[in-house]
Amino acid sequence: MARLYGEPVEVQTGEDGRPAQFGWRGRRYVVHAVYEYWLVNRDWWRDSNPVPARPELEFWRVEASAGRGQSAGAYELRREIAVGAWTLRRIED
Repeated sequence: MARLYGEPVEVQTGEDGRPAQFGWRGRRYVVHAVYEYWLVNRDWWRDSNPVPARPELEFWRVEASAGRGQSAGAYELRREIAVGAWTLRRIED
């Protein structure tokens, strides 16, 4: 089951563009692994142009923890590419 927090987060990326850290609820989380990455165009099926539009959303499903000795959790980070805004979705078991 997943809960959507809908909270904006500050994400720091590495040189390769992958999320390396993010700040959420006053804590700094370190990304340990990237599980999945995908891009999405909103309403892509409505576009009659055979050349796909530029992606609008970027998703990263990651494993991260809030520090040494803290248990890691799964998180989904979403970036709206046009404005660079990130939001967080925590993945719960």
